[in-house]
Amino acid sequence: MRKSRLSLFKSTSMLISVVGIIMVVSTIIVVAYVGYSMVSEGITDEISSGTQYDELAQLKSSYSDLAIKFDSIKSSYYGGGKDQIQVYNDAKIELSRADAAIQNVQSALDAGKPSNEVDSRIDFAKQKLDAANNAYNNL
Repeated sequence: MRKSRLSLFKSTSMLISVVGIIMVVSTIIVVAYVGYSMVSEGITDEISSGTQYDELAQLKSSYSDLAIKFDSIKSSYYGGGKDQIQVYNDAKIELSRADAAIQNVQSALDAGKPSNEVDSRIDFAKQKLDAANNAYNNL
């Protein structure tokens, strides 16, 4: 009877040791995976953020060029009648909307919003800038 208890104790303690080793190894693997995911996500976010800042700079440059074009024709429309002034003001409103959309992108980048949200704001700003450009071309 004692030998069977001793044998049972040996096998039980061996099983507990093996399970403990497996749990320690699996914990190390999980912690390593989580750490790797966090580091790679941080690197990806920084790369994505750099591209988004480049797109923001391009949007600001395009806006600036378009604003100069609007200012160059302002006097010819304000010298005309009320209808011409209204047409110019309507086009200028589109330019203001584009500026607001670009500022929205800037604030999202400054706040560290997720890259997919910033990308959607960039797309919206591009649409507004295109609408302002079309309004200018229709003047």
